[in-house]
Amino acid sequence: MGSETLLYIIIAGVAALLLALFQYLYKSKVKSNLRYLLTALRTVSIFGILLLLINPKFESKTYYEEKPTLVVAVDNSESVSYLKQDENVSSVLNTIASNSELNERFNIEKYSFGKSVNSLDSLSFGEHQSNISKALKQFGEVYANQTAPIIIISDGNQTYGSDYSYITKSVKQPIYPIILGDSTVYSDLSIKQLNVNRYVYLKNKFPVEVIANYNGSETVKTELKIWSGNSVVYRKSIQFNSSKTSEIVSTALSANSVGVKTYRVELTPLANEKNTVNNSKNFGVEVIDQKTNIALVSERLHPDLGALKKAIESNEQRSVSILKPKDYLSKINDFQLVILYQPNNSFNTVLNEVYKQKLNSILITGNTTNWSLLNNSQSYFRQTITNQTEDFQPNLNRNYSIFIIDNLNFEDYPPLQSEFGSIEFLVPNDVILTKAVNEIDTNQPMLSTFEVDNTKHALLSGEGIWRWRAQAYLDAERFNNFDNFIGKLVQYLSTNKKRNRINIDYKSFYNGNDDVIITAQYFNKNFEFDSSAALTIILKNKDDDSVKEVPLLLNKGSYSVDLSGVSSGSYDFTIKHNTESIAASGSFEVLEYNVEQQFLNADVDKLESIANASSGKAFFSTEHNDLIANLLSDNRYATIQKSTKNIVPLIDWKYLLGLIAISLFIEWFIRKYNGLI
Repeated sequence: MGSETLLYIIIAGVAALLLALFQYLYKSKVKSNLRYLLTALRTVSIFGILLLLINPKFESKTYYEEKPTLVVAVDNSESVSYLKQDENVSSVLNTIASNSELNERFNIEKYSFGKSVNSLDSLSFGEHQSNISKALKQFGEVYANQTAPIIIISDGNQTYGSDYSYITKSVKQPIYPIILGDSTVYSDLSIKQLNVNRYVYLKNKFPVEVIANYNGSETVKTELKIWSGNSVVYRKSIQFNSSKTSEIVSTALSANSVGVKTYRVELTPLANEKNTVNNSKNFGVEVIDQKTNIALVSERLHPDLGALKKAIESNEQRSVSILKPKDYLSKINDFQLVILYQPNNSFNTVLNEVYKQKLNSILITGNTTNWSLLNNSQSYFRQTITNQTEDFQPNLNRNYSIFIIDNLNFEDYPPLQSEFGSIEFLVPNDVILTKAVNEIDTNQPMLSTFEVDNTKHALLSGEGIWRWRAQAYLDAERFNNFDNFIGKLVQYLSTNKKRNRINIDYKSFYNGNDDVIITAQYFNKNFEFDSSAALTIILKNKDDDSVKEVPLLLNKGSYSVDLSGVSSGSYDFTIKHNTESIAASGSFEVLEYNVEQQFLNADVDKLESIANASSGKAFFSTEHNDLIANLLSDNRYATIQKSTKNIVPLIDWKYLLGLIAISLFIEWFIRKYNGLI
């Protein structure tokens, strides 16, 4: 409260007293001592009202102590139990939880992690993958503004995500790894990496690259074999020693029949090898008998061309050729789909041939598009020509029913530049994306698909799609989400199959540690997405004829089921509607492989490196008491006294209002009782 406010309060007090004295002492009819009581009551009332008008503010401080947070993160992956460290984990957790000094010094918050991070409820050590970098990154973000040392109880063997050695650049908290396992070196052979394409073509040879590793000091001999069923299709003798610990073996296998083909790479185990699980690895390829050829026709160079080519060719079944309009005309029959990028006057003949021969197409427009040519060359849509461009943000239409769209966050994607003005479709169309300006949806289509005369077409109004692919990488540290979206659009447009009321999306085979997720869309008789349908998947294991039924769950415009827990083998499945006789079927294969059982030791060096880089310290599981002593003696983790200052205006003080009301009531009552009213 300032000196100016204090002066106003003094003036208010004096004014209230003078007014009360004037009413009850100067020419007042009240002559008894009662007038002094009435003067006091009136003074209180007037002074209280004036105080409310002045409304002074008072400061109050409260003090409290804030203890640092101790984050305890436990590796819940299968490798912990495989290395027989689950009992050590329980012992460490019990010691930390029961230590009274530690609980008095810290607020202890416990988590478990595998591929994702969860609050620690119970430990199963059943996670198929471990992502240490993601766990540390999330802790760094959540506790960025706190004193929160991180204890990570793990063997350090990461099987998913980016290398956690560099995570200390973004995590500012000290990290204290408790190492599960030991650093003893055992002689061990392993298949470190296997490189092979997912798709191959009939009657072709496909390359297989195997990286075989040896951990040991003696000279050993082994044999690498590649099995197809019960037959060996390739074999090679390999010798390792202390100086030669790795060898890359390359070969080419023949694809003689269509379908999913599975193989097994195997290293003959050593006589006393402790871990033989990592000596073999299964892989699969899908043999197809044709390849989709796509022409990307453009008169100018633009980053969009490279982004589209990369996205489409991320699926080995597709090939993209970037051509000039005049070059495309001579090869028009070699392609199943044509992408026309920003047509100008040189596209006149190309456009005529595309619509004359009824070819499927994707039309992409932008700043250099000749809209007069486009409006005159086809009868599917009309664009208002303004010769002005605008930046438009994409809005996803989640009711799009042609194919399943993954949950891309288009709202965060950069805008595209396109012609300012409305576009009118003259044929039925399905809108995937609409245009938005300043977060206001214009309801104008940005990306649409339509079918005319047994042909399929798409129109994208906007250039700069390369920024979308870059944004997809920033969001997920990979291009997969954007590439899959473009891939599904191309897949739909490059075939003339009729629409089904149930569309399913799945892979023909899954590696052992992949997420086995199948998605589906169900449409009513008008081909409108039905969000109230009850769908069930009937899964049959072809190896043992076991059958199980699992309901599909609605998830943002599609139904999905997670079958990641199924064992390896071949499966047939049928997705059916529970009340209608509509179904869709497919089959897939899960290859046997457990990445969490590929390790023999803890990754001591990497855990110690993140501890040193973050000003923490690494301990083995038998040294957890030393860790507790280190934390208790570290002055960085002292309890901090903090204060909060509250500024409270007097008008919020209800007692003053009550005092004014009481004084006025008592004054009225006295005057009434004594006949002064």
